[in-house]
Amino acid sequence: MKAILLKKFGTADNLYLGELDTPRPKPFELLVKVHATALNRADIMQRKGQYPPPPGASPILGLEIAGTVTEIGKSIKKWKVGDKICGLLSGGGYAQYAVIPESLALPIPTNFSFEEAAAIPEVFLTAFQSINWIGKLKKGETILIHAGASGVGTAAIQLAKHLGATVYITASAGKHKVCRDLGADQTIDYKKENFEEKIHQITNGRGVDVIIDFIGAPYFQKNINCLTLDGRLILLGVMGGINVEDLNILNLLTKRIQISGSTLRSRSLEYRTRLTADLHKSTWSLFENKSIQPIIDKVFDWKDTIAAHKYMEANLNTGKIILRVDP
Repeated sequence: MKAILLKKFGTADNLYLGELDTPRPKPFELLVKVHATALNRADIMQRKGQYPPPPGASPILGLEIAGTVTEIGKSIKKWKVGDKICGLLSGGGYAQYAVIPESLALPIPTNFSFEEAAAIPEVFLTAFQSINWIGKLKKGETILIHAGASGVGTAAIQLAKHLGATVYITASAGKHKVCRDLGADQTIDYKKENFEEKIHQITNGRGVDVIIDFIGAPYFQKNINCLTLDGRLILLGVMGGINVEDLNILNLLTKRIQISGSTLRSRSLEYRTRLTADLHKSTWSLFENKSIQPIIDKVFDWKDTIAAHKYMEANLNTGKIILRVDP
């Protein structure tokens, strides 16, 4: 099969279209003809040598796929050849074929294209885990979502609004309209506004119940200051750095703040299986009736993967970047 491979760790220019053996499905796995995959920040980190795949995972980039089942493992009972599925992988998405455990496969929603379906798994599973499982966001509560126009951000806005929460986001000004159209109640331009001051102004000094953050160190103190009593901070990335200077932790005690960090890729299959099943049960009807939807910024042919990576690294996207995989 053809696959996007890596000459060496480093810049996007080290990516190239090459060939590898087609993977074979184990007893509880599906072999899928990949029609579309999607970019994630984890792909860029892995390309740079900063985020190795878990033991046993494919070394090929790509954490999500949408495609057609072409072969099933001998113990498979739920799926059949010809089924159209999407799902989250530990690696291997940038290829013509990929294997996925049957428990992580999701049916493509009715009338969704492969490109639309490929934009669901990573961002909605991540957002759902953060909001429902870790943050335990409730109706009437408030949430601040940093990078609101990112793939996870756009998913989180929609899921939080579905729960009946009030949503605040940070993003550059040009991306605010998309966030408001998805349901954001207030938008903050992180380039020109101090989000801590803005949140205290908006909430009359109360703060917010939940924060989802991808930035890390530069936002850490401000995030703590923005949380209200029993507030929850969910850290999903450290794009801005990992070392926090002059940290005042008093609010952690006085506000009883909970801080959680999470990545999905390193989670056990059992955990990812339960999360996938819960997402399907809770949200799939919402995809079917278009109450929520993945936001796609741009679709690249996979021959243009280098350009797609550079596009993401320049922070030009609002929503997901998709790769259409050739037959």
